[in-house]
Amino acid sequence: MISIKKRNLKTLLVTIAILLIINGIGNQLFHRFDLTKDKRYTLSATSLNIIKKIQNPLSIKIYMQGDLPAEFKRLQQETRQLLEEFQAYNKNIVFEFVDPLENKDESMDNIKELYRKGLTPINITVDDKGKQSQAMVFPWAIAVYNNKEVNIPLLKNRMGASTTQKVIGSVQHLEYSIADALNKITKNKQKKIAVIKGNGELKDILMAKFLMQVRESYHIGPFTLDSVANNPIGSLDALEKYDLAIIAKPTEIFSDAEKQVLDQFIIHGGKTLWLVDQVSAEMDSLYNSSGSTLAYPRDLNLNDLFFKYGIRINPDLIKDERGSPIKLASGDQGSATQFQEFNWKFAPQVYPNSPHPIVKNLGGIKFDFANPIDTLKNGIKKTILLQSSPYSKKIGTPTEINLNTVTEESSPNDYLNKGNFPLSVLLEGSFHSMFENRVLPFDQKSFEGQGKENKMIVISDGDLIKNQLDKNFQPVELGYDQRSGNLYDNKDFLINCVNYLLDDTGLINIRSKDLDLPLLDKEKVYQNYTIIQFITIGLPILLLALFGILFTFLRKRKYSK
Repeated sequence: MISIKKRNLKTLLVTIAILLIINGIGNQLFHRFDLTKDKRYTLSATSLNIIKKIQNPLSIKIYMQGDLPAEFKRLQQETRQLLEEFQAYNKNIVFEFVDPLENKDESMDNIKELYRKGLTPINITVDDKGKQSQAMVFPWAIAVYNNKEVNIPLLKNRMGASTTQKVIGSVQHLEYSIADALNKITKNKQKKIAVIKGNGELKDILMAKFLMQVRESYHIGPFTLDSVANNPIGSLDALEKYDLAIIAKPTEIFSDAEKQVLDQFIIHGGKTLWLVDQVSAEMDSLYNSSGSTLAYPRDLNLNDLFFKYGIRINPDLIKDERGSPIKLASGDQGSATQFQEFNWKFAPQVYPNSPHPIVKNLGGIKFDFANPIDTLKNGIKKTILLQSSPYSKKIGTPTEINLNTVTEESSPNDYLNKGNFPLSVLLEGSFHSMFENRVLPFDQKSFEGQGKENKMIVISDGDLIKNQLDKNFQPVELGYDQRSGNLYDNKDFLINCVNYLLDDTGLINIRSKDLDLPLLDKEKVYQNYTIIQFITIGLPILLLALFGILFTFLRKRKYSK
């Protein structure tokens, strides 16, 4: 008996020792296993690098709690599980889910406060077994770190998409949204963006929403090229202190000296984002008594610059069957006036089909009077980011643009061997100066004929960055069209362009993550509601009851003997 006790005690001590050793090894070697097929919860190297930089408590408050529609419960669950992954790698990250509508007495004050912070709710129609009701949801989170605060959008709003499709797209963007917000709030601004002025570019108020978004991550400031005439070397030196130059819809000719400054900025490694119209045509000029305007080529003196880099923006207009909706008055004037929606073919609605991370998973992007881009062979890598639909064609200029064209009928034969015109191109490589082997407009000792590896993005529509103004002349969201009420992905596309050109953390690559989210088919659920209820609830109870009866029967049979 004593030997048995000693043996049991020895076994117990050995077991405890083994458990302590395993526990010690587990504390030293940290690893999490992601058993999902698409590795949904495996954080990218970029996210992990951002997490490591968090040295102080970082709190995240998520406003998705309470009685949520089924789709948003899925988004809530995915958000919680992903944040648990973030927290597992850094205990300084804490988060909580709150319901802003929980207390009816305080809900209005909470809603006003969230509105003030820019957190707008969405109203959705909930269809529960044929019964419809309205629900308000705040798909937002707020992160706070070292007294700095940043909003985290959890819902990716895609025009024309159902709530289920929006949730799927949002889950795919979830890691990017959270990592991007944490990067903004923990990283000091380092890179600088110059917004080029002096050649009739867009006013700041017409780019306000874009500039406000970019300002969260980068230093940004205006840079006027007027000083080039008097001090070109000083202007070039000043411009080279910036990392990126944005040229947004210039309308006046660039001098050769100004082009040399921009050219050498590029050759010396500066990134550029060009938004250029080669045709003068404005939507506002159509709203007159005749309903027409003249579209004519615009000479900016940039053709030779672009040609040297490997592209050409043609002075033509794109007319695309996949246009954007426009509302026009019909019927008699006065009280009988009615507004009807038409397809405006000079405002192509572009849906990206490129796998490039700049445009992957983006929705519709709205252009206005866009021009086709030709790509030329010169050793520079060119990636077409956006292009018109197969049912599009070029309209030469000068030409009259008339609102009456919305009633024109067309057939597929009108677009044979046409369409798919590039509208935005990414250029990457070692650029050659357009002034190589030429007389320079001004003397420059630091002139270089060929630069190091660089990249630029060219967009053949300056209006892509332009936000509309409301009745009080305040900017509305970039991509929101007040005439149709549609919200396009213009801002996301442009922010992705900036991030890609300046990205040194690899954040943009997180956008390439593909997830496979199996969701229930609501129609099938409604049709088989009783059967599904029995399978999910009744069948487990029935099996448990049968097991209990069988176990009791066998037990009585065994011990009755």
